[in-house]
This record gives sequence, C-alpha cells and structure tokens, in this order.
Amino acid sequence: MPLPSQPTGARRPRAMVIDGAWRALGPGLESLSGPGGAPLTRTVKLIVLPLILRPTLHPELAADFLAPEPAARLDALIRESGTRLVATAQWFTLLKRTRRALGVVAGNPQDLYFQRCFELAAEHGEPGAVASAGALARAVVEDVADADGGRTVDALKRYLADTAQHAGLEVELGIAWEGRLLTPTADTAAAVALAGEVLEACGGAEGPRNSPAYTSMVEAGLGELLGRALWTHVSGVWERNDLPAHLGLTERELPPRPQVGRSASTATLPAPLDRTLFERLFVVLQSSARREELLTVPELVGREVGRSCAPLGLHDETLRVAVLLGGQLAVGLDPLGIGESAPGRTTAHRAVNSRWRREASVLRARRMTVSPRPDPDGGVLDALAQDLRTPWTAYMRRLWVRLHGRDVRDAPLADAASAWAVLDGVARSVMMDHRARVRSALRTLTASAPPPAAVAEAAESRSA
Repeated sequence: MPLPSQPTGARRPRAMVIDGAWRALGPGLESLSGPGGAPLTRTVKLIVLPLILRPTLHPELAADFLAPEPAARLDALIRESGTRLVATAQWFTLLKRTRRALGVVAGNPQDLYFQRCFELAAEHGEPGAVASAGALARAVVEDVADADGGRTVDALKRYLADTAQHAGLEVELGIAWEGRLLTPTADTAAAVALAGEVLEACGGAEGPRNSPAYTSMVEAGLGELLGRALWTHVSGVWERNDLPAHLGLTERELPPRPQVGRSASTATLPAPLDRTLFERLFVVLQSSARREELLTVPELVGREVGRSCAPLGLHDETLRVAVLLGGQLAVGLDPLGIGESAPGRTTAHRAVNSRWRREASVLRARRMTVSPRPDPDGGVLDALAQDLRTPWTAYMRRLWVRLHGRDVRDAPLADAASAWAVLDGVARSVMMDHRARVRSALRTLTASAPPPAAVAEAAESRSA
C-alpha cells in the first residue's frame, strides 16, 4: 500500500510516517502496540529506531520531519521487517509468560526483553516453529535476571526488611540530618542573578554557549546554598513571593527528615524531598535499563543515607546548580502567555515558552482560561489547563528525578551546555507528557459522548 498522497516537497513528521507504516502491517503486533494500534513508545525507542531504521547508517532518516523520498524509504524499511516484527511480538508474549512462571517481577519487561525478542526473531523466526522455544525463552529470562547482579526492587525490599539493618539506618539518618545545618546559610540573590546569565547564554537559536557564570556558580557552591536555604524559612528566592522557595519539591513548608521506608508505588510517590530511602532507590531501580552499571544494593543504600540529608537531596554540586538553574527557568515558564510582561525573561525562557505555546493542547487551554463559560467537558480539560497555569511543579519534580539518577551514577554536568541539554530535555518531556494526557482525556470524552442522533432526539424532546 503506497503512502497517503501529499503535496510535492511536503515534509511529514517522522513519528506520523512510522505510525502509518506500522498500522499497515496488520494484525499480530498487539503485544508491541498500544490500545489504538500505534506502536508503543518503547517499541519505537528500542526496536524501530535502533534496529530497523538505524539513523546512524541512514542519517536522512534521523530528522523529525522527512521529505517524501526519506519518508518512503522509512515506510519500506518497516514493511520489509513486518514478518520479523510479528515474530518479535510472539517471542515477547512467550518471554512474559515464562517470566511469570519463574516468579521474576523486577524491571519493566519491555525494557528488558524487546531487543532480545527482536534478536530471537531474526535468528529463529516465530517461536511456534522452534522446538526448543520454551527453553530459549527460559534461558533469556534467567540471563537477564542474572545480569542485574541482584540490583532489583525485590533485593532492596529484602535488604531493608531486616529489623537490625532498618534500625541502624534510622540512626544514621538521624545523625546526618542533625548535622545538615552546621554550615551557615547566606543570601540567594546573587545565585539567582548568575542563573539568569547562564539561561541567557543557553537558549539561543545557535545553540547553548558555555557561560563562565556556570563555572562560577559551581565553584561558589550556589546550588548547595539554595539547598541549605530550603531548610530554613527563606522566601522570595525567585523574586516572586507567591511561590514557595522549593517550587513543589516538598509538600511541607520545610523538607522533612528522610525515613528508611519499606515500600513504594509509582502511583503514590510523594514529592522528591519527602521520599524515603526506599522510594528514592525504588525509582532508580525501576527506571534503569542497565542495572549492572549501578552499585550493589547495600552500597546504594549507604550512599543514599548521606545524599538524602544533603542540600537538595543531591551530592554533586553541578547537579545542585542545575536545580538552581531549573528553578530560575521554571518560575518563568508561561505556556499560556499570561505573564508576558513579567521580569526576568531570558533567551532560554523565550525558546521554551515559544515551543510550548505552539502546542494545540495549549492553545485550547488558553481559550478555556480566558473564556467566561464553564468547562463543557465536566472539568477534565480544565484540570489539565490548570497544570499549565502552574507548570513549575511538574517541571521541578521531573528535573529532580533526572538529576538524582545522574547523581546515583556519578554523572555530573561538566558545563553549561550539558546542563542546558538536561534542562531543555525536561521541558520537552513535560510538554510531551501534557500532550499525551490531553489526547487521552479527549479520547475518553469522545468515547463517552452520546451519538449525534441521540443528542438531536434529546433536543427535540426538550423543545416539545
């Protein structure tokens, strides 16, 4: 089936081309697809891009928007892989069944098995044609489980379940927390001013420039300064008295002393600075595709005791400075364009806000914000619009999680360019997440809406 007709020379989003080619493959891909039939995000990230399209070998396919010829090439590559993708889906189903039978629960199966299933499909075809398919699946599941070296949520749970271990860690946390304020705090105004200089250097169209201000911030320990300020009743850090200094990193007025904890759930995780040791490491272990690169569970826990009581809950000063930069960026995020005349706008603010305001979901939210009429959708979209009125909370929480993951892996941010890559990446991630939530809400509302005929009948009955 050819690609849909399009004007000569028109460029199409690569994601749209992938989606169309994927759907054209037909049935058999359910375990690699979402409810609507589109490929899962992890399918694209782990299989389609690196194993089928291979942008490093086909740089013309690396762009976000493709001209007709590269789009046709991309479409052809996916269609040529159709048989292998169906076999991949079957191997994934078999591996998940084997995983359940072996009682393996750690990690996300998609992260762990997608690429291994593609390899099995390339080597053996469909599992139904392989006599030893069950044994192969068991070997893969056991191999992946062994590769993490016991760096799993289950191992963390067992380690912290020991009563003596738990009590000892509580004592260590108490000692570390009592010593956190030995260094005096100072005024944060200079720190915020330098942060503005760095953001001004980073957001230009020509790309981020490495600002000397960033090095100065790290050398002066200004990220640590901000963290220590949050342990006091400081206010007005961001030149806005209507915002808490922590910008949603804690639900309390001041960050509480960390606890050890014994369980965690992704659906109910508290704000970053309110999390227990277990919750902090739970996120790291759950999200790590390469757990073998992490320290062992006892080492992770030992280091997290000190980290959780450190300024901003981070050890590395470059990462703490990134929190300060992120805060300065976050307080100027204005996707709805409400505060155009607010002070402190930098090149970085203008770049991020401009990108966000082009989103269709944001344009609708902006109309809802200025409309005197109540939300006709029962409040669902109004709640999403409210998120755009206070975007700093979602931004700061996601930024902290990303920086915490880097801290656990000893991955500092060497310069302003690398810091900006993280800051801008988080902004894009928050924007994409909001777009997905709006689409999901619209699908739900559309599915639950009465058909037009029923609406017409109801109107006629009312008029009668």
